[in-house]
Amino acid sequence: MLTPPDRHAEREVNLDWYLPDGDLPRPAVILVHGGPMPPGMSPTPRDWPVYRGYGSLLASLGPVAVTAEHRLQMVVGPDGPFADYPTAAQDVAGAVERVRVDPRVDPERIALWFFSGGGLLSTDWLRERPEWLRAVALTYPLLAPLPEWGIDPRFAPAAAIGEAGRPVPPLLLTRVGLERRLLSEPVAVFLKAAGGNGVPVDVLDVPNGQHGFDMLDHTDESRQAVEKAAAWITERLRGQR
Repeated sequence: MLTPPDRHAEREVNLDWYLPDGDLPRPAVILVHGGPMPPGMSPTPRDWPVYRGYGSLLASLGPVAVTAEHRLQMVVGPDGPFADYPTAAQDVAGAVERVRVDPRVDPERIALWFFSGGGLLSTDWLRERPEWLRAVALTYPLLAPLPEWGIDPRFAPAAAIGEAGRPVPPLLLTRVGLERRLLSEPVAVFLKAAGGNGVPVDVLDVPNGQHGFDMLDHTDESRQAVEKAAAWITERLRGQR
């Protein structure tokens, strides 16, 4: 959908790095894709045009952009199928640690951007709120466990923002008008919990967008929404905490 100048991605195990022009180190945005994915899926998310586009766009705006692949798969266990969120959460935490120690990155200026089913993986970060986490973005996110997926109830973003601790980092939620109720209702619960706990959330509405609009809807509305979200997260990395 977006056509920023394509940048070569440096591949390192489960990370793809998109580096900006100019001097380093820079702040970094870590892109966390959705799921669960079927085992053996090919191509994997970091090779999808949408994430290559996000990486190239963000790097053109100044930050280092990193797509982090994780093992969020649907696994068949003795009690039926379950989505392996604990493993995926470990993968994301490991990716964040590796990004922060890289000399090309300012370790005190990190943003996390979660998409779709990856939205539940924001829970630990919304709960822990490290000082270096300058922003969290959520795009058409899943924000409540689905019972049929057997998801560990620990993954509950709305509960996490209500816990005491450091201030919650700036939040951006991209909400689509044509979302399925299964996902739109938890988004409403999340926003209500944020409001009830005095946590501000910037909401970017895409009235005619569907789930996955940035892949499926080749419209001006979609392009503008992606550009606005990328500009928002880049600005939060520049600002003071």
